[in-house]
Formats: sequence, C-alpha cells, structure tokens
Amino acid sequence: MHKNDGNPIRSDDIVKVWDLFIRLFHWTLVAGFSTAYISSELHASEIHVLAGYALCALLIARIYWGFKGSPHARFRSFFFPPSETLAYVRSMLAGHPKHYLGHNPAGALMVFTLLCMMAALLLTGLATLAAIDYEGPLLFIANLVNDETAYAFRSLHDVLSAIALILVVMHIGGAVLGSIQHRENLVKAMFTGKKTIPGSRNGD
Repeated sequence: MHKNDGNPIRSDDIVKVWDLFIRLFHWTLVAGFSTAYISSELHASEIHVLAGYALCALLIARIYWGFKGSPHARFRSFFFPPSETLAYVRSMLAGHPKHYLGHNPAGALMVFTLLCMMAALLLTGLATLAAIDYEGPLLFIANLVNDETAYAFRSLHDVLSAIALILVVMHIGGAVLGSIQHRENLVKAMFTGKKTIPGSRNGD
C-alpha cells in the first residue's frame, strides 16, 4: 500500500498508462526542441537542421501512433468536446478538477496545440531551408518564390519558435499545477508510465 498526503492508495490502484513509445517520444521531443532552439540562438545551423529533421521523424511517428498505438496514446481517447474542456478549466481554476487516467481536457488541448505548432514550425523551417539555402525535401519551392517570400518564411519560423517556447512553459506550468491539484507526480508518470486510477483516493 502506498501513501500520498495521508490518503491510502493500494498498489493495484496504480496502473500503466503511458506506453514506452509515448514516454520516449515525450523526452526525445524535449531534447530535440531544446537542441533546435539553443542551436538557433547560437547560430549553429548544421545542428539546427539536424535537430529539425529528427523532430520531423518524431512528429510523423507520433501521428502514426495516434491512430495505431496503445489506447491512451490514440488521439480519439483524448479528443474532448469544447464544453467538457471549458468545464475542466473552470474546475481547475476553482481548485477541484476531475481526475482523468489519461490526458485531462486541458492537457489534451495543449497536446494538440503543441503538435500543430510543431508541424507549422517544421514546415516553415523546411520552406526556409529550401528557399534560402536551396536544400531539403521542399527544394522544389525554391524556384516558385521570390526573395521577399523566402525571408518571410524565416521570419514566420522565428515567430512560431517564440510562441512554441511560451507554450512549452505553459505546458510545464500545467503539469506542475496538475501534480499539485491531483496529488500525483505527473512528471514522474511520464518516466514510469504509471498513474493512479481516478477515484482510488479519498475525496477524488
């Protein structure tokens, strides 16, 4: 039996939720985004491009796993209607959010937002690489755009990168807040893959 804030949790109340792929994807994404962002700030273009290609592979793999992976990894398992998401946010702000075994509605919204942002970042990055450096899989667009458009790709890529960093900070803040409100270490869960079954605590 485990203890958490004085409330007993039986060992059979703790179950595996996040599969190995999701855990590896999450932390590899952290490493990849950090490498891409820092290398950009340091003007280490070769490392930045390599990190971008790695992130492309990660995104493609995650999209596939979102349809063919384990139950909690599939997109349909955390696609919540707006009404449920709003209700969750209200309860979260009130300090008593509902406990979900997989992604909660706020977390799910952030996951989809981050994946879309990642896709936009990668597309603008590849477009910049093609239009300015004449490299990469989108090289065909180099002859379709003028210099003004090419540099617009780069400017948009930079703006999206800044927005992505803000989203990452919000995601970290949400994980910390969720850990406190649910009395469960969500960061640790992304390492072990294990979470507590909703309702297994007194008062949940």
